[in-house]
Amino acid sequence: MLKCEGFNFAGSIKLKAARSMVDDAERTGLVGPGSTLVESSSGNLGVALSLIAASRGYGFICVTDSRCTLGARQMMQALGGQVHVVTTPDPVHGLLGARIRHVQELCASRSDVHWLNQYDNAANWRAHYQWTGPEILSAFPGLSVLFVGAGTTGTLMGCARYFREYRPSVRIVAVDVVGSVTFGGPSGSRMVPGLGTGVRPGLLDESFVDDVVMVAEPDTIRACRLMARSGFLFGGSTGTVVGGAVSWLTRHPLDPSAVAVAISPDLGDRYLDTVYQDQWVTDIYGPTVLEDVPTAAV
Repeated sequence: MLKCEGFNFAGSIKLKAARSMVDDAERTGLVGPGSTLVESSSGNLGVALSLIAASRGYGFICVTDSRCTLGARQMMQALGGQVHVVTTPDPVHGLLGARIRHVQELCASRSDVHWLNQYDNAANWRAHYQWTGPEILSAFPGLSVLFVGAGTTGTLMGCARYFREYRPSVRIVAVDVVGSVTFGGPSGSRMVPGLGTGVRPGLLDESFVDDVVMVAEPDTIRACRLMARSGFLFGGSTGTVVGGAVSWLTRHPLDPSAVAVAISPDLGDRYLDTVYQDQWVTDIYGPTVLEDVPTAAV
């Protein structure tokens, strides 16, 4: 089963983290009238925070990089947010390291700016402990396995902590992308925004994770394209999670009565100029990536 988070008003699961982090900042007095929120984001959290900031009267600055899709940047700007695009990677921590440095420089130069810091903010994972985990368990009380993509690991940690407390028999499988350093792998080029990171997330506690599946980006592209051929247009992160889930289930067959759920972070409309654009795909991954994907029926 696939839990589709792309149907909320911000178009992704990040609306939950955005609301939780802003609520927490307001409750603790870190933001108030005249405040400007700033965050490093590859796209979806930036859109969600643009929406929250506009609805509550705050300014918002998103620091992103060249992998952020044009659609996400335009949505942030339409909602009143500013978008700063970083193009030069940090020599050690890549584009994410450069984005974080830019955020820190903004905070040092402006007293009205508050960095929510999704990478090390407990309100990020608490959103999924409070909402996502209970939603899944309510719908599937007999759940056996949960597949969760790993980016900041907020969704992963919140769901894992919830199930450890309320249904410890559920197996938590993290899905990450090849080139991400989250689970100790070597850093590598990643072109699909969403999952993976060049800096190990401060939120991650691997003791809550039962297994990890690493997915190469060409397999992400294939999974997205195959789902689209059946009428399901999902984002790159969903392609990674579904690809990882299928791979894991192939190696660990479940009883026919067992229930497995994967979390789909967003839909595919923001990826039409990347994941679903043939020229972009072949330029980056080569023409063979699309050879195993059937063409649309005539």
